Amino acid sequence: MATTPGQGPLTGVRVVELAGIGPGPFAAMLLADLGADVVRVDRPGGTGLAINTEYDITNRNKRSVIIDLKSPDGPAHVLGLAAGADILIEGYRPGVAERLGVGPEACHARNPALVYGRMTGWGQDGPLAERAGHDIAYIAVTGTLGMIGNPDEPPAVPANLVGDYAGGSLYLVVGVLAALHHARATGAGQVVDAAIVDGTSHLSAMIHGMLAAGGWQDRRGANLLDGGCPYYGTYETADGQYMAVGALEPQFYDEFLRLLGVEDFASARKDFSRWGELRDAVAARFKSRTRDEWTAVFEGSDACVAPVLSLREAPRHPHLAARGTFTDHGGITQPAPAPRFSATPTAVRTGPAQPGADTADVARDWDVPDLVKHQEPTKGLE
Repeated sequence: MATTPGQGPLTGVRVVELAGIGPGPFAAMLLADLGADVVRVDRPGGTGLAINTEYDITNRNKRSVIIDLKSPDGPAHVLGLAAGADILIEGYRPGVAERLGVGPEACHARNPALVYGRMTGWGQDGPLAERAGHDIAYIAVTGTLGMIGNPDEPPAVPANLVGDYAGGSLYLVVGVLAALHHARATGAGQVVDAAIVDGTSHLSAMIHGMLAAGGWQDRRGANLLDGGCPYYGTYETADGQYMAVGALEPQFYDEFLRLLGVEDFASARKDFSRWGELRDAVAARFKSRTRDEWTAVFEGSDACVAPVLSLREAPRHPHLAARGTFTDHGGITQPAPAPRFSATPTAVRTGPAQPGADTADVARDWDVPDLVKHQEPTKGLE
């Protein structure tokens, strides 16, 4: 495909993504959504992610080339791309990129201003740096996983949103953009060490402050924001669905009680001795009607109550539909790029990049003609 039209505040920024799975591709997607020209360096045979590449939304708005880094000329092709890039992202274990000949030293020899982003779970150093891992282990040791769930049950697993994407991808993006700002001001690139354990720990900054102040108990389901509070949590409805309640402030709490029909508990907001009684009353009321019926009751109110929707239901929510929070592209319903910009709007410009499909265009646009000698495009790898 040809170069997509410039859209977004990062138009003109060039990014090389060394293919992996999880937080690296998502970070590169975010940069691509913001308008960067992201070239994903796929490896022959794919990355092992068990999804047809035509559905891998994290590769949207990108272009792909296939380079075998273990071939004699593979590293030289990556270094050729790095020479014309602003940012490079890799997610190997520490030392692997160096052994492949595409580590920071080799890349900076070709491009001193390059921002070299490293995405790992454990970080580039420390006792566990060489060990394998996944999101759940990283958030486990940070104390974050242990915060989530009911007190009498095992911790609840929040998919891979908290570790991989919040603690990993988003911190990598913030890091490489901050480093890019520095590089453009000084001409000096640098290495950004984005570790999921660091980012996930950082996300809990407010909680650690509350813990130190005595306002947070170091156990699940005993606090204001972890389900311990009866007016901040989820409740089952008559049809087996759920409603979410977040009526923290006094005025919202009062409106919540009024609409739910349990006004007698107005004084229970700060009376911990009545929280059990309040929870039982709220649960019983929610069980008396369906999710849709309660949604209608709280519609237009400031009670801070919302229906708990599934992934397939979410795009049809009236507010999300009105904002265009989700979009359809290539037959796939997917989240639209975020955040939004008044002067440099973003969009889903192209669907998931297919491995190697853009080799000729990238070779031309990035002035690396030797790329065309590499493997022919391969579609639909699994």
